[in-house]
Amino acid sequence: MPTPPAFPTALPAPRTPDPMTAPVLRWGVLGTGWIAERFVRSVQRHTRQRFTAVASRDAGRAKGFADRHGIPGSYGSYEELVAAADVDVVYVATEHTAHLACARLALEAGKHTLVEKPLALDAEQATELAQLAAARGLFCAEALWTFFLPRFDVVRQILDSGVLGDLRTVLADHGEHFAPGHRILRADLAGGPLLDLGTYPVSLATWVLGEPAEVLATGQPHPAGVNGQISAVLRTPAGNQAVVHTTLFSDTPTTATIAGSHATLTLPGPFYQPGDIHLTPSGGGTTLTYSEPHTAHEALHFEAAEVARCVTEGRRESQLRPLEASITTLRTMDAIRQVCGIEFAP
Repeated sequence: MPTPPAFPTALPAPRTPDPMTAPVLRWGVLGTGWIAERFVRSVQRHTRQRFTAVASRDAGRAKGFADRHGIPGSYGSYEELVAAADVDVVYVATEHTAHLACARLALEAGKHTLVEKPLALDAEQATELAQLAAARGLFCAEALWTFFLPRFDVVRQILDSGVLGDLRTVLADHGEHFAPGHRILRADLAGGPLLDLGTYPVSLATWVLGEPAEVLATGQPHPAGVNGQISAVLRTPAGNQAVVHTTLFSDTPTTATIAGSHATLTLPGPFYQPGDIHLTPSGGGTTLTYSEPHTAHEALHFEAAEVARCVTEGRRESQLRPLEASITTLRTMDAIRQVCGIEFAP
């Protein structure tokens, strides 16, 4: 590997455009749950995007959501929303098991589509959506908000600079405790931590090191009938390794580390949200820090602004989270599930 550049004197600033400058699109929302509430609230506060419709399989829930957020249109079926003339882009915020069907419905109706993570249940489903979007000439992306954050643009610049040297190791964890009755404990909704929480550490590992050639993993069942936690080692063809962990039994540090031959980048928890970055030279020395407000899900609007820019400019994917990257993450999680013997309910 070429000699890395000298250790910097300061970390770069994020290049993320002001979300308020993004061209205005008309949005329709499929689903009225926890993430839909936070997405709409964030986008309305921090961008000029317009929400024109929301749909639920329960017309009353759709109407209540629309009233809370000042959205003019509400529908009791997803089919009605995707057919609406005043919707440019559809945000799919349904349960995981409905992502494929809802995204397919939107794309077949000619709507640009942003699908809440995970893009689909597995790589095969995700590939189907990517192919459908390409065939229809429509924008499609996974709403994995992490990669759209200013924090991660700084990480991107650090990685691109080569200052870390030869990248050898990624360590990433995400664990949360969930009380009985939460949807993550339902086998019929593809429950367990992997799709909800594990997407974050696995996507970081595959983004930094690439797709693994070998997956070693072990899991532990939850009394509710889903997987409860997973630890995995992902080895690349070059032998570099990621160690990832996810659990729904406990609250864990949810930190991440990217270690190279010349420096180490550390993301304090929650690593996938807005927050700090630390860069330390190998062997010790002065640690450089980038800091930003820890605004949590208030930062969901960055992904909406990126979608609006892409659609307006005629781009069919975002380079911040290309569909192939989403498929690679899902393919890796498919391999983890196979090793652990985890199958989703039909």
